[in-house]
Amino acid sequence: MASDGGRKIGIFVAGAFFAVLMIFACVWAYLKWGHPPVAVADKAFPFEADIVHVPLGARIAREMATPPYAGSDEGYLSGAGTYKDSCAGCHGVPGQDADQAKWMYPSAPQLFKKHATGNVVGVSDDDPGVTFWKVKNGIRLTGMPAFGHLLSDEEIWDVTLLLKNADQPMSTAVKGTLTK
Repeated sequence: MASDGGRKIGIFVAGAFFAVLMIFACVWAYLKWGHPPVAVADKAFPFEADIVHVPLGARIAREMATPPYAGSDEGYLSGAGTYKDSCAGCHGVPGQDADQAKWMYPSAPQLFKKHATGNVVGVSDDDPGVTFWKVKNGIRLTGMPAFGHLLSDEEIWDVTLLLKNADQPMSTAVKGTLTK
């Protein structure tokens, strides 16, 4: 005959297993037959941004690179061409927001637009290594694609350094490349 303590532990373990099984079944049923937010217009899950941003920040911190060269007019001009071809459709150009950005979830930041508070323009306050990582690797659940297989590291660094200096005056050639 089993001891009374062993029987209680067995009942506890069985109850805990059943509770975990029921939680899994409820989550599965909600995802299968409920209305989880999958459309861009849907209201976000509670803590949805935290679920993405906490591990994103940790991974970027581990893998962040430093620019292999300083920004230059030649690099900014090259970056402007790459930006216009690959980025402007979602992130806009100086003086013109991208129309589809507001219909994305989360909405795509306009990288040549001054923030509502302060003097920061786009990601000019971010470390260049952070911007480089995001462009190269993309960000899940945001619509930001990974350009690491489409652009060379040099092209990504040129765009990154251009964006780092988006709050600074630009040459006429760079402005012209971005807005033509």
